[in-house]
Amino acid sequence: MLFVSAGDDKLVKVWSTQSWRCISTVCSEKRVSAIAVSNDGLHVCFADKFGVVWVVDLPGVDGNEASLNKKAVPLLAHYCSIITGLEFSPDGRFIVSADRDFKIRVTVFPKKPLDGAHEIQSFCLGHTEFVSCLAFISTSDCLQGFLVSGGGDSTVRLWDIISGSLLDSCEVGAKVGDLKSDATEGNCSTVTDICTIPDCTLIAVAIQSLQGIMLLSCDLQSQTLSLAKVVSIVGENFIPTSLGSSISGGLLWMVTGGSKLLSSDLSSLSRVKVISGFKKNSPDSSEQEPVVLADSEIPGGAKLLEKLQGSVSIDEKVLLAAADAVKTAMCNLLIKKQYSVEKREFRKRTRNDKKTRQ
Repeated sequence: MLFVSAGDDKLVKVWSTQSWRCISTVCSEKRVSAIAVSNDGLHVCFADKFGVVWVVDLPGVDGNEASLNKKAVPLLAHYCSIITGLEFSPDGRFIVSADRDFKIRVTVFPKKPLDGAHEIQSFCLGHTEFVSCLAFISTSDCLQGFLVSGGGDSTVRLWDIISGSLLDSCEVGAKVGDLKSDATEGNCSTVTDICTIPDCTLIAVAIQSLQGIMLLSCDLQSQTLSLAKVVSIVGENFIPTSLGSSISGGLLWMVTGGSKLLSSDLSSLSRVKVISGFKKNSPDSSEQEPVVLADSEIPGGAKLLEKLQGSVSIDEKVLLAAADAVKTAMCNLLIKKQYSVEKREFRKRTRNDKKTRQ
């Protein structure tokens, strides 16, 4: 199994989860905005802020080989719109990309990806603000699955990727309701991430103003979304920005963090929380009893948290600074700025990221 990371240094690193060694490094020309690994582990795709999706082949790579420097080739493009999400369909037939201009594109993943992807299956159109995240929900009875998306319009939407049809939409921003939030600020109900829970039909939703997560239930037969419950995190100002579920163990991992913290001595921060209690093969959401684990109950305990966070405990003021940094970063990345004609022409003339031609 592979783990892929990317940072502001424009480097994409592929890691073996057996040895946790970096087995391949790819240099991107622009800042990376999304990553996906093919189901067979033979290809890594990543998108940059100019709307190009790149692909790297990794044949025969395992954790025992020396680190390789790979070269990426372009797979597809979104015409200068920042790509915000990449996902492979559960059957591996399609790669789905979302962008800042409200679009979701479903592309047939070719047998020879290094030659480019030229066949578009569908477009999923319906979001009224940027699309921020993608996930697939599937079961043993529905292997192809359905696409789930979240966005800046405070909705989570369910799609049929073959036809591009919108099956259902859930106004999660409205459902936050009377929960504690700073509702006076713009885009306070932006969906920052979504994650499906393996072996059940629950979808975890992180919302920019929600101190916890919202769980949606997806009925695959009626193809509808409904609110199951809200799991609140009490005792600290923890607003998740990234979600991930464990393949086994019934755990949902949540991360918050940020960089360039203006009101803190730290330059960056990460904070990890875990929710347990998800029951496998239980379509009835009322049977799920998720609970937020204490730091001492997290698998790996204090040793893991110190490795991931730098320290076991984090000051509340630092968490507040991180929340502000996340809001600023999301606005800068995803909300389009309006420029006058003169300012646009000036920006074109003074660009410093053009390729140097020999």
